[in-house]
Amino acid sequence: MEEAELERMREQFDQLVRERLPGAPIERVEVLQYGDDPEIEPGQLLARVVVAAPDEEPERLRAFEAFHDEHRTAFRDLRNELDKLPIRAVLQFKAGGAPGACEAGGPMLKLAHARGGPGPVSDGPGLTPVMARLGTEDLETLDTLIAAGIAGSRAEAVRWALARIRERPAFEQLRARTREIEELKSQF
Repeated sequence: MEEAELERMREQFDQLVRERLPGAPIERVEVLQYGDDPEIEPGQLLARVVVAAPDEEPERLRAFEAFHDEHRTAFRDLRNELDKLPIRAVLQFKAGGAPGACEAGGPMLKLAHARGGPGPVSDGPGLTPVMARLGTEDLETLDTLIAAGIAGSRAEAVRWALARIRERPAFEQLRARTREIEELKSQF
């Protein structure tokens, strides 16, 4: 995405956040794209709102939960605004506070992908969400599958790769051996 277009989106999102959450303890508002953060997939934006929170853990979590409870309607409104973008976006609220606290994995709320933009939605019936931590090489592999048009998201790329594994004859042999081992275990 062109830097000028991204900067325009940043300004608009910042203005929306300030309008929907007047007087809220907002430390900063960010709009990030692929390459800015490993969490962001190709063709996706991350709209992040960092909320001021106390530095100490129990109070920090309570303050973040109170912020969430107080502003539920604004969260929904912001997500609806992101739905209008021509690109998929994720809305994320993170607790800020002490320097580095936001990056240290404090309280966070990630709202569902906005439905705007190209590409299929990767959630659906019969699918089970799975969280995995991947290294740089694994992320690059998934992102290459997306860039090549084989998959529309990292989740789809993982499903595609698993389907290729299931097609291999050795996989069926592995499944048969696993069933044999389970049968032996049950005899103990």
